[in-house]
Amino acid sequence: MALFATLLFFLCGVLHGLEIQLPTVQECCQDGRDRALRGQDCAILPLISSSHTCRIAQEQCCAAAVGGRLCDSGVKMAKEQGACERPFFQGDPWETKISKTKHQMCCDCCVLGLMMASRGSSCELPGLSLGTQCGFTAQTCCGKNTTGEIKPVAKDSNCSQLCVGNGTCACHDGYQLRQDGVNCEDVNECLTGSHNCVIGQGCINTEGSFRCQRETSCGTGYELKDDNACQDIDECSLGTHNCGPDFLCTNTVGSFRCHPKERCSDGYIQDAIGSCIDINECVAYTTPCPHGQTCINTVGSYTCRRNTVTCGRGYHLTEDGTRCEDVDECRAGNVCGDHGCVNLMGSYRCECRIGFIFNSITRLCEDINECRHYPGRLCAHKCENTEGSYTCSCTTGFKLSHDGRNCEDVNECDANPCSQECANVYGSYQCYCRRGYQLSDIDGMTCEDIDECALPTGGHVCSYRCSNAPGSFYCTCPPTGYTIAHNGRTCQDIDECAAGTHNCSVSESCFNTQGGFRCLSFICPPNYRSRQDASVSLRCVKDCQHGNVGCSFDPTQLITHTALSLPTFREFSGPEDIVFLRTVAAANPAPPPGATDVFFKILAADDQFSFDVQKRSDQGMIMGVVQQVKPIIGPRDLVLEVAMDYVISGLVSRRNIVVIHVFISDFWF
Repeated sequence: MALFATLLFFLCGVLHGLEIQLPTVQECCQDGRDRALRGQDCAILPLISSSHTCRIAQEQCCAAAVGGRLCDSGVKMAKEQGACERPFFQGDPWETKISKTKHQMCCDCCVLGLMMASRGSSCELPGLSLGTQCGFTAQTCCGKNTTGEIKPVAKDSNCSQLCVGNGTCACHDGYQLRQDGVNCEDVNECLTGSHNCVIGQGCINTEGSFRCQRETSCGTGYELKDDNACQDIDECSLGTHNCGPDFLCTNTVGSFRCHPKERCSDGYIQDAIGSCIDINECVAYTTPCPHGQTCINTVGSYTCRRNTVTCGRGYHLTEDGTRCEDVDECRAGNVCGDHGCVNLMGSYRCECRIGFIFNSITRLCEDINECRHYPGRLCAHKCENTEGSYTCSCTTGFKLSHDGRNCEDVNECDANPCSQECANVYGSYQCYCRRGYQLSDIDGMTCEDIDECALPTGGHVCSYRCSNAPGSFYCTCPPTGYTIAHNGRTCQDIDECAAGTHNCSVSESCFNTQGGFRCLSFICPPNYRSRQDASVSLRCVKDCQHGNVGCSFDPTQLITHTALSLPTFREFSGPEDIVFLRTVAAANPAPPPGATDVFFKILAADDQFSFDVQKRSDQGMIMGVVQQVKPIIGPRDLVLEVAMDYVISGLVSRRNIVVIHVFISDFWF
C-alpha cells in the first residue's frame, strides 16, 4: 500500500509539472481569435494544448471573432441599404451557416434601431425582449446612428443582487453584471478558465459556481463520492459477494475474501467447497515411519508396520524364516505334462516333443503351427494345424491327390448339376440358361423365366401394358382409341375423324385427340362474323353494327378458336412449348418512336396457373410462345385464352384473342 501511495504521489507530481507548462486560457483565446482573422475553420482548429479548457476557449473565442466580423457586416449593410436582403453571402464555405444567423440577426436588429430613431422613439426600446446582443445592436444603431458602445443605464431601477450606491449595481461572486446594469448573469468558469480543476478532472459549470469531477472511473471495488474521492465498496455488507453458504465473507480494500465456516481436525484438509477430506500421510510426508517399517494410511491418521522377508518366484522361505531357497518345480508337480522337465535355479525348463516348442514366459510346451511357420510350402491349397502336426485339404472343385499334399480338378458337369446348360471350368463349373431365362440367385443352377415386364426398364418395354410369357413377353394397348404398332411394343393413336368412326353431327367438326376424338362447334360472339381458315377451327372478325359505340371502342379485332391435343407428360421436368403465336410486327431490341410492339397476356387458364406465355423473336418477327409450366394429369379439357396486344406509342391499337381448347390425354403416348 505504501508503494502504491508513493507511485501515486510521483504521478501527481509529474502531472502537476506538466500543468505549469500549459498555456493560459487568455493565450488559448487569443490563438482562436488570430486563427479566425486568418480565415481558418473554427471547428477543426489545431490544438495547442491537451487541456480540455484550452480547447473550449480556443474554439469559442474563434467563433466569437467570426461572429463579431459578421455582425459588423450586417450592421454596415443595414446602414447602407436599409434592408437585409442580398443575393449570396461572400465568405468561406465554413462561414456560410454562421452567416445565415449572425449576419442576418445583426442586420435586422440594426434596421429595427434605425426605424425607432426615424420615428423619434426612445432608444431604450421599452417593452421589447430582444436579447442581449440584438438589443445592444438596436440601441447602437438608434443612438445617433453611430456604432459607439452604450453605457449601462440603471436609472430608478432595482438591482437584482447588490446595490453599491449612486444607482450602481453589483453581483455576487460567480456572477457578472449584464449590459442593462441591473441584472446579473452566471459566469461560466469552465469557459473563462477561472476554475481550479487539475488534469484528470472535468469542469462542470453550476449556477454561481462550478465543480470538478474525475474523468476516469475508480475501478472495480471502488465507488466515486461527491467529493471526487474513491471509496472502497464493502461487498460483504451489501451482499454483492459470491461466497457460498459454508463460507464467511471478509471485506478487503477493493475486494473481499471467502473463508470456510467449518474447521477440520488433525488428519484432514479442507477442499475448495469446504468439505474435510483425509490426508494421505504416507504420500504427503517423506518418511513418516522409521527405517525398516512400512507406512499404511488410515482415515484421519496412519500406521507403521514392521517389514518381513519375502522370497521371489521360484524360491520359498526356509523353516526358520531367515533365508530363501530354490523350489524344485519338477518334483513339486506335473508342470510339463507328458513332456520332459529340467529344474533350474529359481525356475525350470521343459524338454518338448517334436511338433512343440517351450514358451519361456508361460513355462509350458506349446504346439508349433506348421501352417503358419511354413506358409504355401506344405500344402497346395489349404493347410490345417493339428496337435503336434498338420493336414492338407483342397478347396471346392478339387480333390486331394494320392500324395496328400497336391489337388486336382473335379469335372462337376458329369453329375448334371445344371437345369439347362453346364460348362466345366478349372476348380468349378458354370451353368447357362437359354434366352428369356436367367440363373436362380438362390442355387445358381436352376434356370428361371425372366419377367421382362418387372425389370427396371420394363416400364419402357411397352407403351401401355406389358404381359409376361415363358421365356418372352407381349405388349397390349388401351381397349379404345389405340392399336398396337408393327414393332409389337408401341401404341398408336386411331384417328377416328379420318376413319369415319366418330359420331359427330353435320354441324360439328370432328377433332382427333390422343386416344379419342371431340365434336367441336364454335360460335362467334355478337358484333363478330365467322371466317373459316384451314389452319384453325374458327376465326371471328370484328363487325360492329351501325351506331354501336362500345363495339367501336373495343380494341379486340379478331377472336380465333383452335384446338390442341396433349399427352400427360411423363416425368415432367420443365416448361414445354405447346403453341406458337406468330405476328407481323418486327422484333426490335429498342423500338423506334411510332413502331409497333406486341405484348402477350394470358386472360384465362386453369386454377393452378399451369400455363405461361413468353415473347420471343423468330426470323426478325415477334412471336409468342405458350408454355405448359406445371404437370397436368389427364384426362382433362381446358380452355386457354391468350391476348395479343399491338401497342403503338404506349397505346393499344388493336387486340387479337386466341382461344385454345386443350384436350389432355390420360396417357403419355
